[in-house]
Amino acid sequence: MTDPQPDFRPSPLIPERIAPGLRRILAPNASPMTYRGTNTYLLGTSDIAVIDPGPDDPSQQAAILGALEPSQRISTILVTHAHLDHSPLARRLSEATGAPVLAFGDAESGRAPDMARLADAATVGGGEGVDISFRPDRTLGEGESLEGDGWRLTAMHLPGHFGNHMGFAWGDALFSGDLVMGWATSLVSPPDGDLTAFMASLRRLQAHRWSVFYPAHGAPVTSPGDRLAELVAHREAREAAILAALESGPASAIGLATRIYTETPAPLLSAARRNVLAHLIDLQRRSCVGIDEPLSEASVAWLT
Repeated sequence: MTDPQPDFRPSPLIPERIAPGLRRILAPNASPMTYRGTNTYLLGTSDIAVIDPGPDDPSQQAAILGALEPSQRISTILVTHAHLDHSPLARRLSEATGAPVLAFGDAESGRAPDMARLADAATVGGGEGVDISFRPDRTLGEGESLEGDGWRLTAMHLPGHFGNHMGFAWGDALFSGDLVMGWATSLVSPPDGDLTAFMASLRRLQAHRWSVFYPAHGAPVTSPGDRLAELVAHREAREAAILAALESGPASAIGLATRIYTETPAPLLSAARRNVLAHLIDLQRRSCVGIDEPLSEASVAWLT
């Protein structure tokens, strides 16, 4: 598989200055789903905001604390969403520093009503990598401002990859979490992933003029408008491929993924099936397809 960002090779656990007042520490959790690992950001020069502390790894906490100068303290811990590669270290870091953990809500917050029902029914699968024990000390509302010495952030609820997913605007830059990355498209796995919300979040971001996105995985996105357009077009193309495949007859997410994701390595086909299921749920909401109940990857869908 071709490396999408061959020049992005930061050393894990080593603080790296990437912009004035901003440092990045790469967590040592590289994988096919996390790429090089989780990007933890340290924003500020005295009062430090930590964005996405990462997995519960003592070496990652040591790297974060070791990056602090004598005049610096961690004042705020922000979590974009409750996945195990983003949020678990937040509680341990809070206990070590006294800084509060802030996020949209717990791991179940932010779901649309029908996704909440699917989660309760427990037939649709999903739940990959969810930090079910995550609880912030304080919840953040849409548009809420956060300030420290020399920095100001605005919280944006950007669901789609995950119900409680937030982005944090820093002027015309955005800490985009897993919603927008340059190295890959995001997994959208129901019931935590919601393609309808995902597309709405992308289009919402398209209404702004951004200078750069700092994603939770991979290199900074230096042409945000172009990347947003690519992601929207990618999902629209997947939808068109699904509808075209269903013209040949009813099929399940499992069968559709095998037919559509022909160049996807076998270890990633499970993620492809989740993405197709997300598309089918979105199409059902729009009355474009019907799907057998109870809903699962094996449920047969048809054009309406």
